[in-house]
Amino acid sequence: MQCKPSRHKAFAPDPDAPQQCCDHPDCDRPAGYRAPRGRDNLRSYYWFCLEHVRQYNASWDYYRGMTPGQIERHLREDTSWQRPSWKMGTPGNDSARASFKLDDLHDPLDILNRHRRPSRATETRRQAPPALREPLAQLDLEWPTTLEIIKTRYRVLARRYHPDANRDDPRAEERFKVIGTAYATLRDHFANSTEQATAGAG
Repeated sequence: MQCKPSRHKAFAPDPDAPQQCCDHPDCDRPAGYRAPRGRDNLRSYYWFCLEHVRQYNASWDYYRGMTPGQIERHLREDTSWQRPSWKMGTPGNDSARASFKLDDLHDPLDILNRHRRPSRATETRRQAPPALREPLAQLDLEWPTTLEIIKTRYRVLARRYHPDANRDDPRAEERFKVIGTAYATLRDHFANSTEQATAGAG
């Protein structure tokens, strides 16, 4: 029977700490805790004992020495992980825009092509009741249609986008919900139409 490796306990010394004394002046205790030397040198460390690393961290200010404008700019850059970004519709620099093609985008749901090139389904959906056009588009169905076709299409898409089958795709769950809402709207429409037809025949 194998024992599980023990977890690294909170406040335990860093196992990779060098065999040296604390960097705090006049402290000769073992150094087991690291702290960055500065904002521009985050991968270079001081090594302290527990008491002095706590003191150092308590007084640490990442933005020390920066003006309010520099702090604001830094915070804005953090929203894009310090990477360059552009306004929608302007991908990169001029050379990138010149060679950019919409077909280069990853579009697994064919949303972009759906708007660029109206399909037969898009044309027929324009004849559907206004409340049903978007649900039909979400299921990519033509109009007119039947409840049986709607159920079959829903089962196909529900299996494809079920969160359990797409654990690595955070968008799958939202897509799954959209499909479910569209299906419910279409199903209710046909159920109500059937009830009205039955009542009229009676």
